[in-house]
Amino acid sequence: MLVRAAAPADHARLAALFEEMQAYYAVPCPPRPAIEAGLASRPEGAEILVAEAGDALLGFAAFSATYPGPGLAGGLFLKELFVAAAHRGGGAGRALVRAVAAAATARGLGRVDWTADAGDARLLAFYRSLGGSPKPDKVFFRLEGEALAGLGRDPG
Repeated sequence: MLVRAAAPADHARLAALFEEMQAYYAVPCPPRPAIEAGLASRPEGAEILVAEAGDALLGFAAFSATYPGPGLAGGLFLKELFVAAAHRGGGAGRALVRAVAAAATARGLGRVDWTADAGDARLLAFYRSLGGSPKPDKVFFRLEGEALAGLGRDPG
């Protein structure tokens, strides 16, 4: 298994993984051309690593830099970690998170943060097995839809 930065040649295979991820979470998915266009035009700093074996993409990790954090240091935020159902339990998820941790360390960053579904005991156990610790004193918020648009229009 190889973990490396995603390249434009990966977009079609990544789009297929994104479709599988959206189905897994039972959320709407845009058409394949829109997914590929999004990959091609993703924002600066939005990084994606892929795990591959042979010609198969096993999974991906999408992350971005954050600043500031504790002690005014930077970190990385792991936005998505997804491994195709056919490859779960084979080490791809661990290899991807290890690569994100290595990227943070190489950049002199002091932490990697992520969210997890509180009701997924298997996932929580996986993250704990990596050395991750839950932060029950933190609450995850999201601003989206009309609330996002309305606040963005509000002159203050």
